Amino acid sequence: MQNYPRFSTEEMARRRLAIESLIHEYELDAILVYGSNRAGSAIQWICEWPVTREAALIVRPGRTDHLYIQFYNHVPTARQLAGGAEVRWGGPSTTQTVSEDLHGISRVGLIGPIGYKMHAVLKAAVDTLVDLDGAYTRLRMIKSAEEIDWLRLGARLSDRAITSLREHVLPGMTEQDLGAIVEAAYLAEGGTNHIHYFGVTSMSDPDRCVPAQYPTTRPVGAGDILTTEISASWWGYPGQVLRSMTIGADPSDLYRKLHEVADAAFDAVTKVLVDGATAAQVVAAASVIEEAGFTIYDDLVHGFGGGYFQPIVGSASRMNGPLTEVVFEAGMTVVVQPNVITPDELAGVQTGQLVLITKTGVEQLHQAPRGLWRA
Repeated sequence: MQNYPRFSTEEMARRRLAIESLIHEYELDAILVYGSNRAGSAIQWICEWPVTREAALIVRPGRTDHLYIQFYNHVPTARQLAGGAEVRWGGPSTTQTVSEDLHGISRVGLIGPIGYKMHAVLKAAVDTLVDLDGAYTRLRMIKSAEEIDWLRLGARLSDRAITSLREHVLPGMTEQDLGAIVEAAYLAEGGTNHIHYFGVTSMSDPDRCVPAQYPTTRPVGAGDILTTEISASWWGYPGQVLRSMTIGADPSDLYRKLHEVADAAFDAVTKVLVDGATAAQVVAAASVIEEAGFTIYDDLVHGFGGGYFQPIVGSASRMNGPLTEVVFEAGMTVVVQPNVITPDELAGVQTGQLVLITKTGVEQLHQAPRGLWRA
């Protein structure tokens, strides 16, 4: 009986071939994949174990993988989920156990958030360590058909969450209450929280231009605007939907204008996003923001699905560094999210969502209606 969602045998074989190709390309004897505190997507991608406290996966060509797990009581579940790997407890020190497993090997590739202490121990056990984070990221940027199907599930759960928020938010609730509404919308279907960010401020006297990463205890009031960024995840595959909604009132002239510009920017950017599009084309398309006298705070576009990936693009008035040379390709999933704000950073709106790049344009993965909502 299958108690957990699974990718097909063919999909997992595809991933295995991709990882082993890195072993041959970099002339490695093994790859160590590491994750801790629920971070480190490569372990789940390779063997379907979502990292909990700590996990280390050793991949050797032609041999069974070794997956070391912390804590001890997490081992039984890992044995159910980690297909094809030999699951073991990591011992009192996962770092020490892994270094003993790898001792004497010549060249080992590293993937994941490996800290300096672990790196020092590994360096004493292995002749040469090779950073593979960039190579792994490139493997994740183009999605398979099955991965896109799972991202559609994440998008559907995210849509359910933001729709429930619109239906149930009431004056007097705090942002903490809003988080409870969001998570209740997808927990029963097996979804989990990736992020839910909220920003609540008065439309007549605004003091927040972008959603916050931690909820406040400020009560929602009539005449407020609520900006949101919500990602519900289906087994490591989240959607991302961003919307703004007024509370018990029509939008003020300022917020109506901000959102009109945000909608125009979304339309302009998604129009140029085809296979082969460049960051410069995205920045040019988003110039409607600056032409209206506004700017942005959040990244305008970023890769998403398995990580926060390039191409990451800002706008002409809020660049996030030199323009990336990474071009958009068919099979990439990216979030387009015009967070249009006033130059004084007091007022702003949020809109956008996860889309799939195709040969001829973008496919919308979300179904939640666009526009400035009234709750």
